[in-house]
Amino acid sequence: MTQQIHPTAYIGSDVKLGDGIIVGPFAVIESGAVLGDHCEVGAHAVVHGHVRMGAGNILHPHAVLGGLPQDLGFKAETVSWLIIGDNNVFREGFTAHRASKENAETRIGSDCFFMNNSHVAHDCSIGDKTIFANNVAIGGHVEVGNNVFMGGAVVAHQFCRIGAYAIVQGTTGLNMDVIPFMLVGGRPARHYRLNTVGLRRAGITGERYNVLSAAFRLLKNKKSLDALEETPELKFLKDWLAVKSKRGLHGFIEVSAD
Repeated sequence: MTQQIHPTAYIGSDVKLGDGIIVGPFAVIESGAVLGDHCEVGAHAVVHGHVRMGAGNILHPHAVLGGLPQDLGFKAETVSWLIIGDNNVFREGFTAHRASKENAETRIGSDCFFMNNSHVAHDCSIGDKTIFANNVAIGGHVEVGNNVFMGGAVVAHQFCRIGAYAIVQGTTGLNMDVIPFMLVGGRPARHYRLNTVGLRRAGITGERYNVLSAAFRLLKNKKSLDALEETPELKFLKDWLAVKSKRGLHGFIEVSAD
């Protein structure tokens, strides 16, 4: 399959483009960038030279990938990267910056959807099948797990962790970690309950769900999880909690997990 590159687009001299690439009017792909098969770069979108992406990614107009970190101490000659998996959608105005340290990486997984004007800062790590709604902005060094949903205008402080299968209500400000499998919202942010809809869609139902429900209640009461049946989800949760947090955990509200 041949490439379709608009005559007004700028393609750097040593760009590596896969098969079936589509590049729209006035798009820019700088020297050194690597794009896998069947990627689409919309009108006026920009792919900077320190970007490595897999196949099937779609950049809508005015998306910008791999820009300089918004770090006052960063030196432009630093060699760092933005690494992207496969089959992601980056809507209009999306931005993601490369890492702030020599040979470090900002990473975005596969099958994610980033809506208008959302932002991934330097040194962040985004898992697979995660969704950022409009105007989500995360600071540097934030970790977002697989299958996370970030509601509109959510913001996250540097070094926060948002665990897998979590959902964050729109306009929530995060300055601490979000526990996997749970719903967070409010001002200040609090853990409300399990992400019931997300877990059901992922097939985490029946006894697997019941174990997580019991784990939520135990965590809320600051009790050990060791007596629970160790399902794959509980093992993941315990391993995640065992990692030392730089921000601490958001608190709970008195609402049933069921």
